[in-house]
Amino acid sequence: MLEKVRSLPHKPGVYLMRDAEGGVLYVGKAADLRSRVRSYFGSSFGLQPKIESMVSHVSDVEIMLTSSAQEALILENNLIKRHRPHYNSRLKDDKTYPYMKIDLTEEFPRVYFTRRVERDGARYFGPYASAGSLRKSMDLIKKLFPYRSCNRVITGKDPRPCLDYYIHRCVGPCIGAASKEQYGEVVSQVIMFLEGKQEQVAKELREKMEQAAEELAFERAAVLRDQVQAIERTMEHQRVVSTDMVDRDVIALAKNKDEAWVEVFFIRRGKLIGRDHFMMEGVQDEDPSQTMASFVKQFYSSASYIPSEILLQHPPEEADIIRSWLEDRKGGKVSLLVPQRGEKKKLVTMVSENAQQGLSQVRVAWMADTGALSSAMEELQEALNLPRLPGRIECYDISNIQGTNPVGSMAVFEDGKAKPAHYRRFKIKSITGIDDYAMMQEMLRRRFRRLGHLQAESAGYSEDQAEEDRASAKSSGDGRGTDKIPAISGSLVRKGDDSFGVVPDLVLIDGGKGHLNAVLEVMLELGVKGVPLASIAKEEEELFTPDSSEPIVLPRNSQALYLVQRVRDEAHRFAVTFHKSLRSKRGTRSVMDDIPGIGPKRKRALLRKYGSVQAIRTATIDDLASVPGMTRASAQRLKELM
Repeated sequence: MLEKVRSLPHKPGVYLMRDAEGGVLYVGKAADLRSRVRSYFGSSFGLQPKIESMVSHVSDVEIMLTSSAQEALILENNLIKRHRPHYNSRLKDDKTYPYMKIDLTEEFPRVYFTRRVERDGARYFGPYASAGSLRKSMDLIKKLFPYRSCNRVITGKDPRPCLDYYIHRCVGPCIGAASKEQYGEVVSQVIMFLEGKQEQVAKELREKMEQAAEELAFERAAVLRDQVQAIERTMEHQRVVSTDMVDRDVIALAKNKDEAWVEVFFIRRGKLIGRDHFMMEGVQDEDPSQTMASFVKQFYSSASYIPSEILLQHPPEEADIIRSWLEDRKGGKVSLLVPQRGEKKKLVTMVSENAQQGLSQVRVAWMADTGALSSAMEELQEALNLPRLPGRIECYDISNIQGTNPVGSMAVFEDGKAKPAHYRRFKIKSITGIDDYAMMQEMLRRRFRRLGHLQAESAGYSEDQAEEDRASAKSSGDGRGTDKIPAISGSLVRKGDDSFGVVPDLVLIDGGKGHLNAVLEVMLELGVKGVPLASIAKEEEELFTPDSSEPIVLPRNSQALYLVQRVRDEAHRFAVTFHKSLRSKRGTRSVMDDIPGIGPKRKRALLRKYGSVQAIRTATIDDLASVPGMTRASAQRLKELM
């Protein structure tokens, strides 16, 4: 193998890594084939784990020379689609993505559903992520434009039209109600609409409506009016996201294990006209820049339209080569941008949040799989060396902005599934300034103080005795009195439906080693024993435990990592939601909220009469007392305290 690699030329091209059976493991491209391929077979230092695994199975390397790096990119794309190598990141089911087709070679063109793009003079729009998303678009187009959906041979001499004609869903070329030119105008409007030129379509139809009215063709004018109104309603639902009228796509992704959810927003002339998502597989161990490059190449190799600007969440590898290739395909200038600030950055952030939400929904579906949950808990128990299966996991997170309105959250999962009834929110009361560690400590003290007291009382109290007493209490009828039985590690301590009365099998902290040490101090201070602790750091998804000096890294395809991420994300969501709620309430607070005797009704009545707090301040006591619901005593108190 090494001799063959040394004989490779210093030229651009594509290489195929094959296994012992001749199957394609990986397809790559290079400006210098010998240097690139040789890098796989030297030191394994710096190789991604999945590439290191791939190299161990390579039995042969096949190369194909090209005249340029750009030509190599095109060939690499085609070979990945053909062979779908296991170690390449690739679009899921990319061969079957559907398109909308308008065959302009037909005398009376129709709008088709197709999965094959050919150079046949037709206009194609797509690809769409699924047949469902395409059919939804086709239904909308059919409601807006009266093109034919039948497969009749159009002669203009049919004795009667179909129902579509009578409900104004077709202009009736079959009976000669519309000429070839008139029908062609309808098809042109469909194409302009799909290109994002809705305003132009509405303007042209409005002009025809006015002309029909002047000619006293009121029935035709009414049909055109309804069509214009329908298009305008559709335009109202399309968000205006920029004012520069540039056609652009915005792309962001969210990764999980060996898959990535890629979200694409299509913006035409400043309006968001559509969005879709795609799944990439085989992305484990990849840098986001690699995944982004793979998606851009594979998506735009078959996309029917390439905008002049593409906004990306991550800079793609070999951006210059990709840009040059896109410009060749488009026949014009294309900008690949990774915005760092301003409105474009906000657009990318919005798309990124949608990608995260989409991936979260995939996780929710996974959480419904009982077998996967059992496997996840078993893996987590082994990885963290837990004394028992983590049937109950409590995760804690802090949310604040520069120390203001600090809050904490406790999310609870039992048997791998969220238990919202046991979630708890905490207002941080004793900490001022920015100190996440101290805030986390305050929250954990309030959560585990009672448990520490109970465990102190249980000194010398055996687990056997505790179980005997619990069984006795339960047999008495309703289990009353079990809250007086001391807490032994792993047991339940009931007090009504109090979430704090349950001993968790794992306490998970959203943070790094520092957050974990801060929580460990609290547990030692309170005398809480037998409650395993771990923290998870966001960047590398590393887990820390008090008993290990090194971080624990779960495999990217681990069910346990999936579970931990889900629990962490839920605690974070719950904390952020509470924090936003507090900020919103603080932003609408008034000085009157702190005055005894001035409740919401009196506050509304005062503001309704005077319009502002300043006007209330200048009013006399007699005037204030005359407001409905107010008394002279409350008016005096209000005047004194304002």
